[in-house]
Amino acid sequence: MRRIVLFVLALFFVLVGNSQNRQLRIIAIGAHPDDCDSKFGGTAAKFAEMGHAVKFLSLTNGDAGHQREGGGALGKRRRAEAKEAGRRLGVEYDVLDNHDAELLPTLQVRHQVIRKIREWDADIVLGLRPNDYHPDHRNAGKVVQDAAYLVIVPNVTPDTPPLKKNPLFLYMQDHFQKPNPFSPDIVVAIDDTIEKKINGMDAHVSQFYEWLAWVDGKLDEVPEGKAERREWLAKRVKGRKISPVMRKSLEKWYGANKAKNVQYAEALEIAEYGLQPSDDEIWKLFPMLR
Repeated sequence: MRRIVLFVLALFFVLVGNSQNRQLRIIAIGAHPDDCDSKFGGTAAKFAEMGHAVKFLSLTNGDAGHQREGGGALGKRRRAEAKEAGRRLGVEYDVLDNHDAELLPTLQVRHQVIRKIREWDADIVLGLRPNDYHPDHRNAGKVVQDAAYLVIVPNVTPDTPPLKKNPLFLYMQDHFQKPNPFSPDIVVAIDDTIEKKINGMDAHVSQFYEWLAWVDGKLDEVPEGKAERREWLAKRVKGRKISPVMRKSLEKWYGANKAKNVQYAEALEIAEYGLQPSDDEIWKLFPMLR
């Protein structure tokens, strides 16, 4: 009898363990190649290290974002950079062939997003907030919002089977205050993956060392050597401070003792679409918070 009881208990713990350790599927959706890397790269690397499946999706090919290059040649270059960034982070990277600086939340783009979320069988969907300086960012955020409920509706894009349940939809962090500031509902410590995040961003040479440096008026500061260039980028990334409100969220998820020692973090806001999670559900969907 005792052996039977022990066997039943062992089986119970195996089943519980398997349910808690099942592979999660996460898709982060940005407007351009490099959007997801800079906002979610550290957390994505943590998910990947834990054996979960992560996809980055860029809704445009980035063929306009450069001061000297453009068109098909730039789009091809940016696609290659995204592929390399995905390899470094351990994630899949898809780049759609919509033109940069021309993205609109049309029905066609909405259907593209619905199909990608369904094909990935996503548990978590990340997007941009629809209040941002770049129209592509705003429209990328809008189109993910528009897709949120429809991913479970069978008669919408019926060529792709609908999801059985609505995923958790989250916004990636930004600094814009109007019409409403970003709320760091979930904050993930990325001290142990910050170097991977920087490596992923480093793969986007045309952006971080050329275009964005030019936009910021810092092109003359970018070193020529690869190692020196990466060090320059690392200083900029690591110079971003954790705000008091982010620190408060870290305390909720990690406890005060661990939170006070965190140096680098990424924040996410829970959207009012899709799954409205309890804290227990968040801990299951973000197992690194434990």
